[in-house]
Amino acid sequence: MSLAGGLASTVRSAPASLHRKNAGGTIGVGIVGLGRKGSQLIETFASMKGVRITALCDVDREVLAHYTGKLNDEPTRPQSCIDVRKMLDNRDVDAVIIATPNHWHALMTIWACQAGKDVYVEKPVSHNFWEGRQMIAAARRYNRIVQAGTQNRSSLALREALEYIRAGNLGRVIQVRGLCYDERPSIGKTNGPQPIPEAINYDLWTGPAPLEPLFRRRVHYDWHWFWTTGNGNIGNQGVHQLDVCRWFAGQDQLPKSVVSLGGRYGYEDDGQTPNTQVALFDYPVPIIFEVRGLMESKGAAAMDHILGVRVGFLVECEGGVFAGGKAGGGWVYDKDKKRVKQFAAAGEETHVQNFIDAVRSRNIGDLKAEVREGVVSAGLSHMANLSYRLGRQSDTASALEMLESQPEFREAVERMYRHLAANEVNLTEHWLKVGAHLEFNPGQNQFVSRSSYDLGDWANLMSKPPYRPPFVVPEVA
Repeated sequence: MSLAGGLASTVRSAPASLHRKNAGGTIGVGIVGLGRKGSQLIETFASMKGVRITALCDVDREVLAHYTGKLNDEPTRPQSCIDVRKMLDNRDVDAVIIATPNHWHALMTIWACQAGKDVYVEKPVSHNFWEGRQMIAAARRYNRIVQAGTQNRSSLALREALEYIRAGNLGRVIQVRGLCYDERPSIGKTNGPQPIPEAINYDLWTGPAPLEPLFRRRVHYDWHWFWTTGNGNIGNQGVHQLDVCRWFAGQDQLPKSVVSLGGRYGYEDDGQTPNTQVALFDYPVPIIFEVRGLMESKGAAAMDHILGVRVGFLVECEGGVFAGGKAGGGWVYDKDKKRVKQFAAAGEETHVQNFIDAVRSRNIGDLKAEVREGVVSAGLSHMANLSYRLGRQSDTASALEMLESQPEFREAVERMYRHLAANEVNLTEHWLKVGAHLEFNPGQNQFVSRSSYDLGDWANLMSKPPYRPPFVVPEVA
């Protein structure tokens, strides 16, 4: 099967010199996307032994100049460019570090693999289902090392906790609950298209997405809350916790069904994605995931929590609960909710080093979060969002009645209703959007459809959006 779409010049054969790196040589890295996470990664890679930052790329010339200037004292000044394709032609770049908006992740990963570069790609690794599969295919076809930036996989504390649970110390795992109680205030409401800052090349920023007028105040970061470029908070912060939930549930593929519901409450702004969301993933060990962007109540200064966890996960077992936090550690509670054991070992900071070690070894088995793991976990956020987007508005009584046969999920939804009431959200005026129940066939990697244009068919159609030439994500054989 040929590569579909894109410029012929972007379909690259990996130079032989880049297929193997001297185990003791310096690894040259190019970092693209220099916002919040990208700036952190600059500091991380700049401090690593045996690694040199050889290129920086960002479509915002002011941001690019700022961070390039910080590296002026390096023995060799890094290449500076606004177009990632120039970075891919740089033979001093052995690995590409991608920290761009989500809609660019897949295409840059595939282009980098075609150019013979290894890749560290931030979460969520993909913006939709289809391109995630192409990323895996590209890593395999071009024999590349591709690591997902889901750094909890490198947490020693979580690995120890997982071993403790799998040894049977808490009995059978009943379900895993993910929490993303993460404050997300209004991004404001505009009255029309906004001017693009002169320093930003908006054509390159937009890349594969539709080239549309800007209907938000900030180009940067707030793209998370628009479907053409982001995945909401379940695919932003939440994908870290989804990844750990799936890990502790012992599942290596997508579930057989999903249902998700919620809405955007507490303010009226330009954002499209829900700031309040609950999703049920139908695994043998079910995963229930909760997103909240509002404080615990109107005017409060703190978020809600369960057992002290606001952003993290709960492994609910017959004999107790393991409550893991955002930082990677956690506590074991007995059935009476008393703390009995803590896991607090470090390790997350080694995730980037793990990638560099695998670049040297050329063994994908050395990676803690190989691209396939990232694709599956990102897929959970895509499933939840597709269910939500294909849903319909429902009053409270009708929504709860539909969940009668799913008591644990219903309990999470009832708590969500109480949370919204505490924030003075009037649900008689702002109904809940109850998502479609979507069945999924993991073997075929697609939603189950029994007729044309049923909900499963729509979910499959929405799993591969149209791309804007020449920034077309190619199909990789």
